[in-house]
Amino acid sequence: MKTLKKRSDMKRLPIFLSLLTLFTLVTSAAHAQDFKVKSLDQLIEANAADTARVMPLESFIGLVLRNHPVVKQADLLPENAKQEIRLARGAFDPKLEASWDVKNFDDKDYYDFVNTTLKIPTWIPIDPKFSFDRNFGEFVNAENSIPEPDNFRQVTAGISLPIGRGLLIDQRRATVKQAEVFSKISDAERLKMINKVLLSASKDYWEWYFAFYNYLLIEESLSISETIYNLVKQNFEFGDVAAIDTVRAATSLVQRQVDRQTALVNFQRAGLILSNYIWSADESPLVLQDDMVPQLDLTTNLLTTDIPLDSLVATALENHPELVKTSLKLEQLDIDRRLAKENLKPTLDLNYNLINSPINAQGDFVDIRLRNNYKFGVNFGIPLFLRKERSKLRQTQIKIKQTGYELNLQEREIVNEIQASYFELETTQQALVSQNESVDLFKRIFELELLNLDLGENDLFKINFQLDKLLEAQTKLIKMRTDMEKARVILYWSAGLPYLNFNKDSPR
Repeated sequence: MKTLKKRSDMKRLPIFLSLLTLFTLVTSAAHAQDFKVKSLDQLIEANAADTARVMPLESFIGLVLRNHPVVKQADLLPENAKQEIRLARGAFDPKLEASWDVKNFDDKDYYDFVNTTLKIPTWIPIDPKFSFDRNFGEFVNAENSIPEPDNFRQVTAGISLPIGRGLLIDQRRATVKQAEVFSKISDAERLKMINKVLLSASKDYWEWYFAFYNYLLIEESLSISETIYNLVKQNFEFGDVAAIDTVRAATSLVQRQVDRQTALVNFQRAGLILSNYIWSADESPLVLQDDMVPQLDLTTNLLTTDIPLDSLVATALENHPELVKTSLKLEQLDIDRRLAKENLKPTLDLNYNLINSPINAQGDFVDIRLRNNYKFGVNFGIPLFLRKERSKLRQTQIKIKQTGYELNLQEREIVNEIQASYFELETTQQALVSQNESVDLFKRIFELELLNLDLGENDLFKINFQLDKLLEAQTKLIKMRTDMEKARVILYWSAGLPYLNFNKDSPR
């Protein structure tokens, strides 16, 4: 009987072992599902569900463009340039002058002079002038005397024409031309200032993005460490591991908690830095809300550069704010050169005035007689050595050469900077693919280590090491993503694209 019972037990043993093995595999599979480590994309997707908490980059840029003090300051530049043009054109404003000069001594009217003059400057070098004079008195000299039949009143109408210096260009016309060029310079300076703010704001946004998702990674590693600690503690209670293993697991858990706190502080600091760009309409600084988080739409943002290198270079050479400013400075210097060259000519002005014609002092129309009732004069003058004029011309020519050299250097530097930024972006995009694969491999290795731990093959050192390597790889991946987006913004800034290729009417 004992033999039969023993044989029966021997038959049941394989069945028991099979059931035990099946139970172990099912349990391990269940734990393996618990130990699935979230990928970076899964973390992003899980934390981007609440759109009310998300601040996309476009919305942030819209806030910057709307109320940032530097942007508002830049918006004032065109208005200031408009006033410069208005100021320069003031030299062509018609001018009305009047004077009254009288002398009475010892009950005698020596003279009584009244003069009213209207001068009308014009863009062409012919300046009309109209005047009304009333001169009478006992001691008026012949030059100023007006016949009594005209009631001591006289009307003159004439012009002044420079046929030497000032015929082609003069100071007032040069000032207007330079003011118009300055208006274009102001537009380029405005774009430069706004682009600089957007560059800084975009880079800080991506730093904020990195700080947030780095915090999520460490939060995930903390959750994994808690799972490991609970499992080791449970195994210790069953007598499967030594007490020192629980201490090691607890130490790793505490370190993850410290890392999480540090990451949280870094995220909050990055948010405060981002708050520097957010202002209200009444110029009051705003603070980014604590529950706001960044967003990165991987399907739209993480793409290859959509603007070819040749197009970026061509656009920069034509429209880059720095190159535009330098080219416009050359235009201003060319105006100075033309004026300096004009000043080498002698002054030769012709003045012709009709007297009481075509309207006399009584307001009656009379026939125009160019050879009668007129005043004519010629003004001539020239420095004998022209040292000041020749020096001014030579200095202007030197400045033109210097600015030309500066323009060539700027073009070279900008093209090289565009090429370097473009290649850096391409290299980062290629490295990102490899880093994604590396993260997947580290993730699989770590999940296998967790499975071994669940099966009783305990090696906390290897588990912690693999967790550190996984966290390091994931952090590097998110860093590369942020670096790539910053490289894209830097590329557009190097090319001088208006508003760094953002939509200037971004949601605000």
